[in-house]
Parts: sequence; structure tokens; C-alpha cells
Amino acid sequence: MAGIGKRMRPHTLTIPKPLIPVAGKPIVQHLAESLIKSCSETPEEVAFIIGNFGHEAEKKLMDISDQLGIKGKIYYQNEALGTAHAILCAEESLKGPVIIAFADTLFKAGFKIDGNKDSIIWVHKVQNPSEFGVVTTGADNAITGFVEKPTEFVSDLAIIGIYYFKSGENLCRELRFLIDNNIIKSGEYQLTDALKNMLAKGMGFYTQYVDEWLDCGNKDATVHTNQRVLEMLKGEPLVSKTAKIINSVIKEPCFIGDNVMIEDSVIGPHVSVGKNTQIQNSIITNSIIQENSIINDANLDNSMIGSFVDFKGKLYELSIGDYTTMS
Repeated sequence: MAGIGKRMRPHTLTIPKPLIPVAGKPIVQHLAESLIKSCSETPEEVAFIIGNFGHEAEKKLMDISDQLGIKGKIYYQNEALGTAHAILCAEESLKGPVIIAFADTLFKAGFKIDGNKDSIIWVHKVQNPSEFGVVTTGADNAITGFVEKPTEFVSDLAIIGIYYFKSGENLCRELRFLIDNNIIKSGEYQLTDALKNMLAKGMGFYTQYVDEWLDCGNKDATVHTNQRVLEMLKGEPLVSKTAKIINSVIKEPCFIGDNVMIEDSVIGPHVSVGKNTQIQNSIITNSIIQENSIINDANLDNSMIGSFVDFKGKLYELSIGDYTTMS
């Protein structure tokens, strides 16, 4: 999660993209919780590979590891040299069985990792494979090849950015080989090149399918992901007992955080509201509003509003970063 999240600005000017909340939790926390459920035993450690995010963001990541009940560790990629280089920054933690996950994606699935396989790569069928890295497969879901953004159809199984390796040490050796031999594409060391080398040496790669692949790459995708996660959580208690709902209607599913005040408003469906936010005289659907904001006289849909925002007006679609005032 070392990228600067250009496609999510202005929201990523103050926090890294994986810490943006969806349905009441940071994206990366949802991802980690889903991966832990897929493991046959509780992982020993969660390692976050980040850029220069600052002390506050690092503290939030350690808070997440505490909530997961797992030791947390932070590694730094100080220069954007590609996915293979980023993973190798956590070389100290790449021991034994490991899961590698890119933290701008969520998924819906019900499976347990088969730890006997050399490697598992999670995939999802897509309609536009030319926009993705895809795999070709043979019998028993065994992977026979990797193709990056194919110009002609070879497969519609897109790699979603989640990988299992039985041996982290073996993965390390292949990543180190790329860097030691300066094997670069488009100015970066690519994980796919290491996977191709491992496949050529006879390592067994297999696909695992996810039921739904949720992207958090830009504002619209993140708002849609918020909608889908809220639907998955429907029936769970999502409205804080400390929230004050005055002369208002909450159309489920919605997440309403601690000490939120909503007055003379209609909220939902598919709205997430962070703690300490105040909303008055507004109609809001399908949107994410973060913490400590004040919203008055708003009519919002398909919107993202950051923390410490003061907004008054009547717009229908909005993307406002932290510490903004509009009236």
C-alpha cells in the first residue's frame, strides 16, 4: 500500500487510500479481516508496506493490527520501483506461508486456503480482459501462463491482486533475482516477471475464484464498494447506540458512527457516516461521509466527503477532501 493514490484525490492528500473508510472501517481492515477468515489458522503477523505516510497513519495501521489480534509491522518503499520491489521491502517477514495482497481491492468469497499448494492466485472473470493481467489455465485450475493486458483474447480470468505462497523464502529469491539482474519493465520491477520465472521452474500455481471483486481505485468505484459492503453486512447492527437520530429516517443499510447527530433528514440507503459528524435538513443516498464533518441543507448522491468538512448547499454529486468549507 505504498502508492500515493492519485486517482482518489483530494481524499488521499491527507490519508493514504487504504485508510479511507468503507462501511465504517478502513479499506485495508476489511481486506485483512477477509483474508484472515480464509486462513485455516490465525496468521502470526500482518505487514504493511507503505510510503512516507506519517506518524498518524502508521498509528492507525498499528491500531488495526491490534484489533485483528495480530502482531503488526511496517516496512517502507521509499521509491516507486514496482510491485516486486515493494514486496521485497518486507523481506524479513517473507518466511513460511505468506499472503500478498494489494490494499485497494476487496472481495466477496467463501473459501479456505489450501496450504498444500505451492501458490494460489485469486482471479475473477471480467468482460474487458485487455485492461488486466490475466492467467491461462489447464486441468484442475492449474495456471499455465501469465499475460499482461492481452491485445487478443487469451483468457478472461483477471488477477485481482491477492496471492498465496507456500514458501515466502522462495518468493524472496525470485524477487531478489529481478533486482540483482535489473530486470525492469516500464521503469519498474514487476511481480508478474517473478511469477513467470517460478512457473518456468515447475512451481505449481492454481487459481481460486472470488464471487465478487470490489475496486477502490477512484471515487465512483469506492462509493460502489461501500454500497456492496453495506449490503453484505445487512442485518448486522450498523447504527451506533450513541448516535442521535432526531426527526429523521434511516433507510437501511447504512453505517452510522459514534456520536453522530442526524436531524430533520433522510439518510440512505447505502450511506456511511463517520463518528462525530452532524447532518441537518439533508437528503443523502449512496455516499460516504467521514468523521467530524458538518452537513447542512444538502441533497447528495454518489458522493464522498472527507473529515472536518463544513458543507452547506444543494448539490447532487460531490467529492470533497478533508478540512474543506463550502456554503
